[in-house]
Amino acid sequence: MLSKITKSLAVLAVASVFLAGSAVAEPIVIKFSHVVAQDTPKGLAADFFKKRAEELTQGKVTVEVYPNSQLYKDKEEMEALQLGAVQMLAPSLAKFGPLGVKDFEVFDLPFIFNDYDDLHKVTKGPAGKALLDKLAPKGILGLAYWDNGFKSFSANSPMKTPADLKGKKFRIQNSKVLEEQMRTIKAIPQMLAFSEVYQALQTGVVDGAENPISNFYTQKMHEVQKYMTITNHGYLGYAVIVNKKFWEGLPADIRTQLETALNEATDYANKIAKEMNDRDLASVKASGKTEVTTLTPEERAAFKAAMLPVHDKMASRIGQETIDSFYKAVDFKK
Repeated sequence: MLSKITKSLAVLAVASVFLAGSAVAEPIVIKFSHVVAQDTPKGLAADFFKKRAEELTQGKVTVEVYPNSQLYKDKEEMEALQLGAVQMLAPSLAKFGPLGVKDFEVFDLPFIFNDYDDLHKVTKGPAGKALLDKLAPKGILGLAYWDNGFKSFSANSPMKTPADLKGKKFRIQNSKVLEEQMRTIKAIPQMLAFSEVYQALQTGVVDGAENPISNFYTQKMHEVQKYMTITNHGYLGYAVIVNKKFWEGLPADIRTQLETALNEATDYANKIAKEMNDRDLASVKASGKTEVTTLTPEERAAFKAAMLPVHDKMASRIGQETIDSFYKAVDFKK
């Protein structure tokens, strides 16, 4: 690393001689890697951040966005950030458990949020910030939360009750809470990288999955899944994170401009997430390839009752204090 810095300084010194004292500064490059399609809420928000960051810094910063696992897959990107190979990520919240910050798995608890209003009481409040602060010892700074949406189940057979999932293999993210969620309703959890899900569904490696509608539709899963049940049982969101050393090493004015760009991108991300999920649900229905079922309040209550034991089972892993802070924020009722 030292040799690279020395070489860079030498290049700048030579350039300054030829340009007779003119100020020469290469733009600061931020590599922003993510694993979903460019036309998803996260993909669009990343592009929005790029545009605003470059505008607000007047070209002093260049943001290179790499969607669809072009640089790193799910399991690789966090290490790449810690090593400085990329500067910014927006991983799903389930990724922080394997990193050692298990408190984040509170977001994976089924039915902990009723709606977006509940959710934003956490992500825009002290409970959410307290979690982001726990990333600093890992060399990571948590800057914001971006919505994707609430998850629903898809499979190749109808699902009206929890018993309909029994014995079926469902793809999940790498999360002990999600693993326990599936086992609690007698389904079989299968952890797979997001980039592998379509093929796994197509070839029958797994029977079904849980996804927000925008991920389900943009990854064309409706082509290989005959049924979807709108359960809204879990939340999938992202934390925008940066390499701590890189971020703290930025000039103060640049960092302030980037924070402004990120605040704008966060508002944009959360707005389009709901809009896209609503629109993509209509597109899934219009495709005629996946039959969509919306549960009655009583049917959804049955799913909630079947999954609620996960909260108590995972308390020792997540931390009861963290769970209680979420319960308090949303006035959770079992």
